[in-house]
Amino acid sequence: MWDNPRILNLAAGALVAIAGLVFLIAGGVLLIRSPLFPVTQLELTHSLARTTKHEIEAATRGRIGGNFFAVPPGEVRAALEQLPWVRRVSVRRVWPDRLEVTIEEHIALARWGDALVNIYGERFNCRSDDHLTLFIGPAGSERDVAHRYARFVDAIAPLGTELERVVLTPRYAWQLRLASGLHLMLGRDAEGAEARLRKFVEAYSTTLGRMSRSHEYVDLRYPNGFALRVPELKG
Repeated sequence: MWDNPRILNLAAGALVAIAGLVFLIAGGVLLIRSPLFPVTQLELTHSLARTTKHEIEAATRGRIGGNFFAVPPGEVRAALEQLPWVRRVSVRRVWPDRLEVTIEEHIALARWGDALVNIYGERFNCRSDDHLTLFIGPAGSERDVAHRYARFVDAIAPLGTELERVVLTPRYAWQLRLASGLHLMLGRDAEGAEARLRKFVEAYSTTLGRMSRSHEYVDLRYPNGFALRVPELKG
């Protein structure tokens, strides 16, 4: 074997490759542990409305030590995504000493129990002092309620009022409460419920809009009309 030049060349090449790999690994370890190239900046790509500088510093403390090559962007991203108003984060290294961070915050659309629902129909655990519509529905229906909410808002626009509450019952029937105090029962089948609502809004000015007495709720589940309930007169 030792007098075979081909085998000797192959063995020598393999040893050189192994030695090169060892040196590469050792060099990488030394580079990662080196005090050179420290990360000195964490830069946000845009200003934030809900998340504070203090929260960001607390979330990233202990995760951006070391040098440029040692900082794990994935860990920084995961830590920041734990903050209450943060929906999504991207982190990238920028040579020679900077982490560039892009944070997308939740935009609250409505309240859901003690939590909030964002514009994507995602539930998140925060509180807000903003005036928000209340959503009520079965667990997991947040996205459906948020989607239908936008359609309902468009449908009632001619009435000049706002939606105070959107309810999807356990039997998946839709109910609305307007800021005017009117409670609308729309029934099941979301598309049908929306169609009944739009039909009611079109007829409002020539029906309920002409009534001098106020009304508590309107049941729109009838095929050829609707039923009213008015407050009892107090003597």
